[in-house]
Amino acid sequence: MLTLSTRNQLVIGLVLVILMILTRSHHFASSYNLADASWVIFFLAGIYLRSTWPLLSFFALSWWLDFAAYTWGGISDFCLTPAYIFLLPAYTSLWLAGRWYVKRYQFAWHTVMPLSISVMAGLILCELFSSGGFYFFSDRIVETTFSEFVEQLIKYFPLYIKTFLSYIGITMVIHLLFALIAQSFSSRNINNDHRTTP
Repeated sequence: MLTLSTRNQLVIGLVLVILMILTRSHHFASSYNLADASWVIFFLAGIYLRSTWPLLSFFALSWWLDFAAYTWGGISDFCLTPAYIFLLPAYTSLWLAGRWYVKRYQFAWHTVMPLSISVMAGLILCELFSSGGFYFFSDRIVETTFSEFVEQLIKYFPLYIKTFLSYIGITMVIHLLFALIAQSFSSRNINNDHRTTP
């Protein structure tokens, strides 16, 4: 089980907020060619942030960024349909996948298996809710068929997976570095305590 101090959670939460603003905001994303990190942000919030409040906060932030992009940013409102509500279960799936994984987390190689399971489950559920919701309930597609929906999944889902795994890879490297640094400080403190003990 991963346990972080409140201070560390606040720092991670702030980093995730900045990442969402930079990548979900179409202005910044297009300027710096940053892929939308929304999916991975909800997953990481489930892992690193103990409270449920960040889930609701990131919902609100993502909605506000989309609203700002459509209202003031000149972005098309093509995706702003009744199906937008399906983003709630989509993002919650990723957050719950992160929560499931963190209960099985250990700083060891065998933690890769539950991480892989949680990533796959979260991604599949998120894609089914978000793309399925849009395809079947947005009224943007005149004639919907299950076979065409599967074709759309095969076409677009790998792009989302690639983006997600890229951000997860970066996160794993950062997490590993911080964990090794923390272990190093911990072992030094233990050694110093032994030296000072009479």
